[in-house]
Amino acid sequence: MIQSVWPYLAVMLLAAGFWPAIERRVGGKVFEVLPPIVLTYLSVTALAVAGAWTATPAIHAVQDTIVARLVPALIFLLMINGDLRAIVALGPRVLGVFACTAISLFAAFIVAFAMFRAGLPADGWKPLAALSGSWMGGTANMIAVKQAIGMADAPLATSLLTDALCYSMWVVVLFAAGRLAPAFNRWTRATSSAGMTVADTGPRAPATGDSVLLWLGIALGVAALSTRLGASLPVGSMVSATTWTILIATVAGLVAAQTPLARLPGAQAVSSALLIAVVAILASQGSFDGIAAAPRYILCGVTVIALHAVFLCLFARLFHFDLYLCGISSLAHIGGVAATPVLAATYSRSLVPVGVLLALLGYILGTGFGLLVAAVLSSMAT
Repeated sequence: MIQSVWPYLAVMLLAAGFWPAIERRVGGKVFEVLPPIVLTYLSVTALAVAGAWTATPAIHAVQDTIVARLVPALIFLLMINGDLRAIVALGPRVLGVFACTAISLFAAFIVAFAMFRAGLPADGWKPLAALSGSWMGGTANMIAVKQAIGMADAPLATSLLTDALCYSMWVVVLFAAGRLAPAFNRWTRATSSAGMTVADTGPRAPATGDSVLLWLGIALGVAALSTRLGASLPVGSMVSATTWTILIATVAGLVAAQTPLARLPGAQAVSSALLIAVVAILASQGSFDGIAAAPRYILCGVTVIALHAVFLCLFARLFHFDLYLCGISSLAHIGGVAATPVLAATYSRSLVPVGVLLALLGYILGTGFGLLVAAVLSSMAT
């Protein structure tokens, strides 16, 4: 049984790297349903339940410090790829589809919570609020919203499982829907976007040892400064010092993304490593107590996606959006930057840059979107 800090940290880092390494080297269908980050959470939680370590005061202090410092550092690094000029250059039609997708998801979360509220616990809105952050951006936004609203660690498992399973079902639907594009476009009286031209974002240089160290130093410095500034700002019922810290780190990342600093390679690699490490640390404090509620949240997640699809189709009919843009925008929200370019390529290779940029825009807005959903759901719960 582990009772000291350094062996505990060694196990956390090994657990964080294990499943991504297996996926990279072996692959398999299981990772299409349960991505490495979910398997990492479940594996570390299982070790915690089995008593692999004891939550001594020293380990508990390290857990709190790491999560408090790494989450704003992670959010800062995620913003580095957010080229606002390239996103604005997409034009009003593409950005309009993105806005309608966000509105449809927002409305779907509100309606679904109203439908399932009676069967959820008093704070049952929190896992849904965290999930909404992920379904605008990604898992990092989910973690940021969780920390900002003060959600306990145990319900994070239900949010992650709901995210993974519902996303897996939805991505299959979107890939299969491509063949329906001509009929859908006739119904919405839209012109196909398959031939639109967008400047390619281009591949970024690979990370190097020095760039990794520089980004770590910069990100941790921004996290420390954001924490200090956040603690000095006024707080309220839905705005805590942690909320301010995350928002300040987000703005700092967006500002840095518009400077030559953004050309330094390695930000994406470092942020990916930090994300799964934070998830492992959070899982090490949890248990399987929240898993019992997972079926209700999965059903709620399926309902959210179904309502989102209906609302987005109505927007498409109203504003004459084509199926390709709707599908790419939907997956940019729910699937993130990894899956969206693949879907875009199956629709039309010219749309791959659109998918990348919309997914990045989701990362930029994901935390704020999740906090907005949290504010509405918490008011409905009371």
